[in-house]
Amino acid sequence: MKQLFFLCSLISASVFAQSPKEKMLENIGKKEMYYGKIAKQIWNYAEVGYQETKSSALLQETLSKEGFKIEKGVAGIPTAFTATFGEGKPIIGILGEFDALPGLSQDSTADQKSIGGIAGHACGHHLFGTASAAAAISVKEYIKANNLKGTLRFYGTPAEEGGSGKVYMVREGLFNDVDAVVHWHPGSSNSASFGTSLANKSGKFRFYGVSAHAAASPEKGRSALDGVEAMDNMVNMLREHVPSDTRIHYVITNGGKAPNVVPDFAEVYYYARSPRRSDVMDVWSRIENAAKGAAMGTGTRVDWELTGGTYELLPNETLAKVMHANLTKVGGLNYTVEEKAFAEKISKSLGLESIKYEDGTGVKPLAVEKGGGGSTDVGDVSWTVPTVGLTTATWVPGTPAHSWQAVAAGGMSIGRKGMVNAAKTMALTVTDLFESPQTLKDAKIEFEKARGTKEFKYQAMVGDRKPALDYRK
Repeated sequence: MKQLFFLCSLISASVFAQSPKEKMLENIGKKEMYYGKIAKQIWNYAEVGYQETKSSALLQETLSKEGFKIEKGVAGIPTAFTATFGEGKPIIGILGEFDALPGLSQDSTADQKSIGGIAGHACGHHLFGTASAAAAISVKEYIKANNLKGTLRFYGTPAEEGGSGKVYMVREGLFNDVDAVVHWHPGSSNSASFGTSLANKSGKFRFYGVSAHAAASPEKGRSALDGVEAMDNMVNMLREHVPSDTRIHYVITNGGKAPNVVPDFAEVYYYARSPRRSDVMDVWSRIENAAKGAAMGTGTRVDWELTGGTYELLPNETLAKVMHANLTKVGGLNYTVEEKAFAEKISKSLGLESIKYEDGTGVKPLAVEKGGGGSTDVGDVSWTVPTVGLTTATWVPGTPAHSWQAVAAGGMSIGRKGMVNAAKTMALTVTDLFESPQTLKDAKIEFEKARGTKEFKYQAMVGDRKPALDYRK
């Protein structure tokens, strides 16, 4: 009987024993509220690009407490940092963002309600940075427990929203020794599909004129605002003569102070995007020519400052397959009654007839997603090292990024749950890469074939300018 009892005990232990990766996922789940508190604090800070002092410091402190070696102020950016654990090869990187968007202050409720701030996390970067940190900490624990060799490096990357923070980090060579990079982004569905994005170039055009009394002596004035408006008119006519998948957008950031004073200064902020960076460069040169012509025609002077420029994403199917398999294991969200009520109200505010809950509860099939409507400075990373990413449903299905509805969901439990799923998926993927030299080799072969090893030489679209640390001021 004793032998039988002992045998049964062994069988029972083997059946219910957790694998190391199952334990890792369980530990992330147990710390959901801990990481949720960190994300909510960054959500409250809502600091815009290159001004994320508190947000960056909080993530640095979180990683430092877990034994990561912190290097602050990398690439000449005060809020950029790296956090490293381990040594030797392979070197796997995890990206973390934390900047907010101006003008999108919003409470974590299903009703549009500003909380009086100047910015809001309408792209979910408070979740992005926190989930990436959670994944890094979990992988660190896995490395220690299983005696793995290699280096884990977290990149704290500021100013993704137009400031091209990662571009300067790439240009500085901070990714040159890395074997693979993993990242994610908040969204309204769960997907690890591989695809590209839009290349992007942005800058501020500043016109200088002569002030005068607009009624008593208008002939003595030269309106800087006229220069801006003439430029805008020419660029709007340009839209007819660019590739159909090109996007151009602008805002007038300074148009003068009073109608009865001829403005001696005005500024307009431009973005140009396309799936091909060669098209972006061509369109941007024509935008610059429009500025020159506008200044000449209005008797003003113009100069401009390039504030950002990013490559399109270079996808990697090899890594995407690994990420997709792990996202499928983790799965989507389970909505509570309260979360469903929140979602229904958000859905109505968006004018949606119904919610596709399956986008939040399920995982989309692995597929090539071409074109993408947005841009990201992850693109420059992906042309330097094999890179893979995913999205999880941190927002109500159907919610567009850069909306108050995205801010609201990102500040409550729906956002937190999606963040945890992202952390789990990244942790599984990174550990898989540490344990599979062949996957890293295959990913590198695909990367080099797609990029072209002979003819390709990385050149940042921002040129040799220093980081535009004041672009949000």
